[in-house]
Amino acid sequence: MAYVLVNIGSNLGDRRLNLSRAMRKIGELFGDFEISHVVESEPWGFDSTHSFLNLGMSFQADLSPMDLLRCLQDIERSISETRHRTSDGGYADREIDIDIIAIDREIIDMPELKVPHPKMQERLFVLEPMAELAPGWRHPVTDLTPVEMIMKIKG
Repeated sequence: MAYVLVNIGSNLGDRRLNLSRAMRKIGELFGDFEISHVVESEPWGFDSTHSFLNLGMSFQADLSPMDLLRCLQDIERSISETRHRTSDGGYADREIDIDIIAIDREIIDMPELKVPHPKMQERLFVLEPMAELAPGWRHPVTDLTPVEMIMKIKG
């Protein structure tokens, strides 16, 4: 069983309900889980008037990383069919987005899945929930904890 950390975000529709639906579906598939507090943030990487609600979630999974990704993508599609990328690959507003942030201390570098999440160290809305759920977790490349990554952002 692997320890999985995901970040769930929503900036369209009933954001809290979207987060709740994603958590419920993840719980139905994987069983026990922990969640962080909810973080509200401005969109990252694109312009929008819709702020995000994000939270972290941790659980145990015995699937391969690709099967885990497919399950989470199925959950996203069950909540909203709207794509969260523009035709040129940029970010867009979305009802739900579930990102795999870490799987234990594994390093995965495939076109469709990169773990740890390659932009996690730049995003407080990922690191703050992660620091709450897994304060002792260390990035397998930088060896930094979530709190240490937060300190680097805040200077």
